[in-house]
Amino acid sequence: MSTPVRYDQQYCPIARALDVLGDRWTLLIIRELGIGDQRFTELRRHLPGIAPTVLTQRLRELADEGLVTMHDDPSTRRQLYALTDRGREAGPVLRALARWGMPLLEPRPDDRTVRPRAALNVAILSYYDAAAAAGIDERYRLEIDGETFTLSSVKGGGKARATADVELVAGAGTWIDIRQGRLTLQQARKDGLVQVTGPARSVANFRRVFRIP
Repeated sequence: MSTPVRYDQQYCPIARALDVLGDRWTLLIIRELGIGDQRFTELRRHLPGIAPTVLTQRLRELADEGLVTMHDDPSTRRQLYALTDRGREAGPVLRALARWGMPLLEPRPDDRTVRPRAALNVAILSYYDAAAAAGIDERYRLEIDGETFTLSSVKGGGKARATADVELVAGAGTWIDIRQGRLTLQQARKDGLVQVTGPARSVANFRRVFRIP
């Protein structure tokens, strides 16, 4: 295994951040743990191609840097890996990379699936616009390939509500296609790929808050 490159000779916060986050697989591990706490076997399944020894090493390095911690799952008594508060602070880096990399993403092969939570993160949440959301207090319920998520226009979630202002049902691949410009939300609705329930004003707010074309 090759020795990771370090940037000790450069007095620069970007260089120091790359010392921690720049190794292969590291940001993808943080991406996975940002979705939720996971066991080692789950991380391997969600990171096809990573060697067990590499995953073990990266998790150890992230733990040493204070970005990842471990705890027992009380229901299974197995060890789970989780992000610390410091680890979650890398979220804006991942969201910026998602936006930057979205135009580079090739059309999805037929044998590739997109997990609902992954599609939510890279195609919708990564584009949240706090300035556009100012003065809007709404909830949006999304059903993506059978999994349901509730989003808020208020940063941090705001107060919980029993009902949503808008409900949208679509597949994960459809959201990726919309974000890449192969579809607009209007066209997807016309083609029956997205079902939308809610007043037009709230739908327009949802599009503005998350910059949906």
